[in-house]
Amino acid sequence: MRTLIYKRTHNGDPDEKGRFGIHDCMGVVRGYSYDAVIGIGGSGGEARANGIAYKLNWIGVGPHRHECPGGRGPLVTFDRFVSFEDQDLDLRIIAPDLAQRMYVTRPARLIFDESLSPAEQTDVKRLLKRIKNSPPSVRTNMPKRIKCFKKAC
Repeated sequence: MRTLIYKRTHNGDPDEKGRFGIHDCMGVVRGYSYDAVIGIGGSGGEARANGIAYKLNWIGVGPHRHECPGGRGPLVTFDRFVSFEDQDLDLRIIAPDLAQRMYVTRPARLIFDESLSPAEQTDVKRLLKRIKNSPPSVRTNMPKRIKCFKKAC
């Protein structure tokens, strides 16, 4: 399962309904080929100010892309989506090898799991198991044209 892991600086995208790109964050990256996304808090000042630094923020599995006129990429919903923003899940504790890679060894804004070591990939698989029985994000009756709201990010 090809998994995109990326660092976030703020809350709000995806929204509480699991719509990734509702504020056009991560632009064209949303259109990349992946089967799952893991959003983690960055380590900088904005992520710290928003209370998401170093934390597991959200996971989505089974993407569905919807046209978003005027946006930098599609709006994405998922077969399964869980936000962990209200939980205090420190990635350095629950996925230490992945955290080491994302914050220390070779920090990057985003990465795909195939470039990870076996230990880091094990962390990714363990994180994905957390949402095995989770509900879908809202995608029923999606209008043909969706209004995406711009936000500076």
